[in-house]
Amino acid sequence: MREKIIEQKLVVAVKAKGGICPKFTSPSFSGMPDRLILLPGGKFGFVEVKAPGEKQRPLQLTRHKLLCQLGFKVYVLDSVEKIGGIIDAIQST
Repeated sequence: MREKIIEQKLVVAVKAKGGICPKFTSPSFSGMPDRLILLPGGKFGFVEVKAPGEKQRPLQLTRHKLLCQLGFKVYVLDSVEKIGGIIDAIQST
């Protein structure tokens, strides 16, 4: 399954939970995750979307580590089956 399809399904699933899932772009700070998940109650997380079997680039790993050190949650999504688990994890924080 292509990354774009997984990303589209993520957006639909987040909307179904009452949230939004905007594309996150940071032109001056490369390597940031692809999407923000913003859920009711002030719950949020960063999501890097990958095609199945695709790995994060070294710069992405560095940015994800930085975000985690700052206390933010970063998830890597590489299959549709993981969407529900990621949303549940964000809701439970």
